[in-house]
Amino acid sequence: MHTDHNNGKERPQGVLIPVMEFLGRHSPFDQMDLVHLEFLAKRLKLVFYARDEQVTAPQMGPANRFYIIKQGRVLGEPVDDDGHVISTAWELTPGECFPVGALVGRRAVRTRYRAAEDTFCFELDREDFNKLFKMSSEFQDFCTRRLANLLDKVRRQVQASAAAGLGGDTSLNITLGERIRREPVVCRPETRIRQALRTMDDERVGSVVITDDDRRPLGVFTLHDLLNRVSLPEVGLDEPISAVMTRDPITLPPKAFAFEAAMLMASHGFHHLCIVERGRLTGVISERDLFSLQRVGLVNLSRSVSGAEDVATLARLGRDVHLLVGQMIAQGVRVDQITQIITLLNDQITRRVIQICLQDEGSDIPEFDWLAFGSEARQEQTLKTDQDNGIVFVPPEGMTADAARQRLLPLAQRINEALDQCGYPLCRGNVMASNPDCCLTPEEWRQRFTQWVDQGTPKHLLNANIYFDFRVILGNEGPAEELRQWFLEKTAKNSRFRHQMAENALRLRPPLGLLGDFKVSSRGDHPRSLDMKVNGATPIVDVARIYALAHRIPEVNTSRRLEACVEAGVLKREDVAAWLNAYHYIQLLRMRTHQEQAQAGQTLSNFVNPERLDELEQRILKEAFRQVRKLQSRLALDYQL
Repeated sequence: MHTDHNNGKERPQGVLIPVMEFLGRHSPFDQMDLVHLEFLAKRLKLVFYARDEQVTAPQMGPANRFYIIKQGRVLGEPVDDDGHVISTAWELTPGECFPVGALVGRRAVRTRYRAAEDTFCFELDREDFNKLFKMSSEFQDFCTRRLANLLDKVRRQVQASAAAGLGGDTSLNITLGERIRREPVVCRPETRIRQALRTMDDERVGSVVITDDDRRPLGVFTLHDLLNRVSLPEVGLDEPISAVMTRDPITLPPKAFAFEAAMLMASHGFHHLCIVERGRLTGVISERDLFSLQRVGLVNLSRSVSGAEDVATLARLGRDVHLLVGQMIAQGVRVDQITQIITLLNDQITRRVIQICLQDEGSDIPEFDWLAFGSEARQEQTLKTDQDNGIVFVPPEGMTADAARQRLLPLAQRINEALDQCGYPLCRGNVMASNPDCCLTPEEWRQRFTQWVDQGTPKHLLNANIYFDFRVILGNEGPAEELRQWFLEKTAKNSRFRHQMAENALRLRPPLGLLGDFKVSSRGDHPRSLDMKVNGATPIVDVARIYALAHRIPEVNTSRRLEACVEAGVLKREDVAAWLNAYHYIQLLRMRTHQEQAQAGQTLSNFVNPERLDELEQRILKEAFRQVRKLQSRLALDYQL
C-alpha cells in the first residue's frame, strides 16, 4: 500500500521552499508565476509507492490525481481492455508528470502506471488541478499542448509505442557544444601509427585527431582507416600517422546543431566529426553520440546505398529506411528532420540507381540533369511516396532535341522501373522522366511553364503545384537554376495567375465542422477518417508556394519558404511559428500512421481515424486545423477572395 506523507492538507509555509525549488527545476513549473507555483506547492501531498505498485490504471475510472515524480521512476504501460500490455512501456523520471490527457479530457487513463522502483510522487487532487488549470496560462498551455509545445510533448507519446530500451539523451535539437562528452584524443602528424593505436586503445575511442601546434585539425584516423589504410595495404606500424590519416576533415562549430552533424555524416559517409571553434579543435562527435539506436545506422545505411552493386541490393536497403524511421520516431527526432533524412536516403538511392543504369549505356548518352518534383523536391517525403521526376538536357552539338530525347527515354524508363523495384511506385499521373513531356530542354520547359502561367486552366494550375517545386538530384544544377530564376520572375509579375492559384488553394479546406468537430469521410475505403495530406498538409504547402512565387523566393522547402517570408517582412514571425507547428504536427501524424501501417503489412495511406486518437491529440489536431484556416484566411485577405 502507498503511504501518504501529508494527508492532503496544505503544506506549512516553511516546508514550501524545498518543494518550490524542486518544481522550479522542471517544465512547465519553471515558467509559472510565483503565486501560481505557491498555490500548487501548498496543495501537493507526498505519496510513497513501493516497487511494482500500481499508481493508476484504466479500470480505476476517471483520473482524479495529477502526479509529479519527486524521486524514483514510473513505467507507463499501454494496456488493452483485459489489462494486457500491448506495446513497449516508457519510463517517467523525476520532474515528469502524468496523466495530463486523462485529467484534461475527464476520462480514465489509457495507460497503466506503476512504480519501476521505490518511488515518491507529489499528488494534486483533480479539483485543485482544475483550479490551477484556470489560474495559470503557462500550466494550461502545457496541459493542453497548444501549438507552442505540441511537437515536443506529443513526441513522448509516439516514443511510447516505438521505443524499446532506449537510454541517454538522443535529441538532435541541441548544439554540438552541449553534446561534447570528453576532451578529444589528439596526436601530432609525426606520431607513429603504433603509438596512435596504443593511445586509442588506452582511451577506448574509435578515432584520433591529428593536430598542429595550434591545435588546428589536420586529419582524422579511425578504426575503419586501420583496416583499409594500414592492415590491407600492409603499411608498417612505424610509419607516421600523417601517412594514413584522412586529411582536411570537415568541421562544424560548437553552436551547430546535432542534426546538422547527422546529415553531414550521412552525406559524406563518415562516422566522426571534428568540432572546431576559431580554428581550434574543441571536441569530436561520433555517430554513436548522436544515435543511441544502432539496429540500422544512418551512416552505415548511407554507405551501403552508395556502394550497392545492383538494384536488388538497393531494394533491400530501401526497406531498411522504414526501420530507420521507426528508430528516429522512437528517439524523438523532429518530424521535419525525419523527412529530410528520408529525402537524403531517397536521393542517394535514386543517384545510385541512375549510376547503375548508366553502366549499361554507351558513351553517346547526352548529358542530363535528373529532377525531383513535389515532396521529394521540397525535402518533405514521408514513407508513402511515389515517383515525381523529370529530365532537363541540352542536346550535344550535332544532335537535335528530338534525337537526344529518343536516346534518353529508354534510359529513363529503366531508371523509373528500377526505382519502382526499390519501393518508389510509378506515378499514376505519369509525372516521370520516361514521359516525353517530362524529358525536355530548358527552352522546352520554359514553353511548357509559359503555357501554364498564361492560360491557367485547372489542369495547368495542378501542374504548377507539382512541377514548380523542383530540385536537381543528379547533374549540373546550372540549367535548372536558370529555369527557376526565369519562372520566378514570370510568376511574380503575373498577378492573375497567382490569383488563380490562390483560388485553387482555398478549395482544400481543413475538415472541421461549424461547431469545431471533425468532418470525417462517410464512404470509400477509409470511412470515418481524415485525409491528412489533402486536407491538412497540402493547404499549407500550397499557400507557402504562392507567397514564394509572389516574392521571388527561390526556396522549395515549405518551412524555409514561410521563414523567408518572415525575413522579407511579408508575414509575422509568431504567425509563421504557429503555422509551421501545425504543419509539423500533421506531418507527424502522417509519419506515425505510415509507420504503423508498414509494421502491420498494410498498404500505406494518409487517412487517420480521429476516434483512434486520444482526446488530447484530438484537441491538438483541431488546433492545427484552426491554424491552417488562419493561414488560408490570410491568403484570402491578400488576394481579396
